[in-house]
Amino acid sequence: MRTHLIAVGRMKPGPERELYSHYAARLNPAPQMREVEEKRNLPAPKLKVRESELLLAAIPDGAHVVAMDEKGRQMGSLKFAKTLGNWRDEGVRDVAFLIGGADGLDKAVLQRANLTLSLSDMTWPHMLVRGLLAEQLYRANAILTGHPYHRE
Repeated sequence: MRTHLIAVGRMKPGPERELYSHYAARLNPAPQMREVEEKRNLPAPKLKVRESELLLAAIPDGAHVVAMDEKGRQMGSLKFAKTLGNWRDEGVRDVAFLIGGADGLDKAVLQRANLTLSLSDMTWPHMLVRGLLAEQLYRANAILTGHPYHRE
């Protein structure tokens, strides 16, 4: 099963990119990163809608969609791994994780999502979410393959 991280904004060199790269490189295949960006200076509500249009347009055909949203469902690493494993076993070929910009995701993205997921009750910078998510994808893979990385 292929994973796609579709995110608003461009990552610059720095610790956030290094964290993402560290965990993405451990996955085989590595998540496919696609960054989208609206360059026009739009008011926040219009920018949120436009960014969501760009995210939705980047979803691979037939992909399950996971919207990363602070109001989404929280699940532990074991449950996350089980969810991904179930999708894989059901024949899902692609899972796209959508990460919004500073103003979050428009309702159109949330309505399209198969799952709306929150990493925590805390709010995280959207650039950091990429690395945190890559680590959880690696952890899920370790759980599903019996690798000792995850310890209970």
